[in-house]
Parts: sequence; structure tokens; C-alpha cells
Amino acid sequence: MTITDLSRPILPDAGSPLLSLRRVSKHYVMGDSTLFALKEIDLTIQPGEFVAIMGPSGSGKSTCMNILGCLDRPSMGDYTLAGHLVSDLATDDLARIRNQYIGFVFQQFNLLPRTTAQENVALPLLYQREPSVDHASRMQRAKTKLELVGLGARLDHHPAQLSGGQQQRVAIARALVNQPALILADEPTGALDSQTSEEVMQLLQALNQQGITIVLVTHELDIAHYARRIITFRDGQIVSDDAHTPNQDHAVSGGQS
Repeated sequence: MTITDLSRPILPDAGSPLLSLRRVSKHYVMGDSTLFALKEIDLTIQPGEFVAIMGPSGSGKSTCMNILGCLDRPSMGDYTLAGHLVSDLATDDLARIRNQYIGFVFQQFNLLPRTTAQENVALPLLYQREPSVDHASRMQRAKTKLELVGLGARLDHHPAQLSGGQQQRVAIARALVNQPALILADEPTGALDSQTSEEVMQLLQALNQQGITIVLVTHELDIAHYARRIITFRDGQIVSDDAHTPNQDHAVSGGQS
């Protein structure tokens, strides 16, 4: 895949998976020992899925997420995103993939403290190579995404003026601002109380129902139950991969925090 390819939207052909891992392994050499974090895993995710990845500490779930997010490369095997082999791309090309086609949501919100919610959401647009996207356009797109997550009245608020749930909503809006093909959420409720966690997960459900593909890493089964598919890792391998119907208690109710 060339840099020219990266200028085109990454969208799969009809009926094709959004992403796939084929015999992917990841190992680290530590002195005379080799530690395998992933062992020849195969994984396919279709457009529009909501997938939860679970597993104990050291199971390989975070390593898998890093590879899916183009934050790391597999030691062996292939990672294909929307039909394009990305596992062998150069570092700069991987950075462009991350910025333009993948949205990230983390446990810690990673918001700039002296920057407004709207400015935080607009930040990823600064790194796009689109001369036509000027400051006014960036701020309008950020405003639209904040309205989408229910924070249209908090555009000028700084992170310290927002609750934990509101800060995570800002982070979700930031993940959406580039209109990514994929949202990766790494323990997005880990820093939130149970009520706020429920509201954030309902928001992710609502976004998924609009067609956004979401892959979530969590160690909490009740959070995983918001997804429609649950994959469990252990010792660097996938030990279960099950379709799941969210319980009635996890239905979207449009709650706000």
C-alpha cells in the first residue's frame, strides 16, 4: 500500500470485513527469553459490529488492541484494514492511518486542561493534510460532534468544569471528528462510577446503531454485555468468540451525564 492509497477513504468492499488478523503473533525478546504476547491469532470484524475484547491481565487483549490501532506491528502475520495490508506500512503511514481512519477512546480522557471542549475535539483535524479544512471548518465539525454526544451546551467549558462522564463524552466526540472507519475504546469506563459508565456505554451503543464499528477492551463483564460480540483472550490466544444479544438492562435509553 502506497502513500497515495492513504489519501483515499479506507472503506471495505461490500461484503468484505473491515479488518482481519491472519496468524498474527507478537513476541518480545527479554535477554535469553522470548515472551509471546499473541500466538498466531485469527480475527475478523465486519463493518458495523460492536465487539468487546476481554481477558485477564497479560492475556494479550491490550497487545491486540495496539495492533488493531496501528500503534504496534505484529512480529508475524498480516493485519488487513478494509482490504489494505497495513501491517508492513512505514511509521509515518501508520500515523496517517491512525489520524484519519481510527478514533481512540481511552480510560484516562487525555484532554488538554487549558483547552475548551470544542478545541479539544478539533485537535485531530490539525494533523490532517487537507488545506481546505480551515479553522472555522474545524470548529464547526467539533461543534457538530459535541452536539452528537449531548454536549452542545458545553462547547466553551474546560475539562475541569466538566464531570468525568462529560469529559469522556468529549473524548468520544474527539474520536469521531475525523469520521473514522473504526472506534477503538480501551477501558473507556475504567475511571467512571457505575451510573456514568452506563451512560457512556449507552452512548457507544447508540453510535454503533448508527453504523459505527466499535471495538472495546474491558475486563468488566457487565461492560462487555453492551456489545453484540464478546471475544475472550487467555495466554495470547483467543479462547472464545461468541455472538451476544445485549440484555434488556443494557438497552439504549439515551441517558445523559
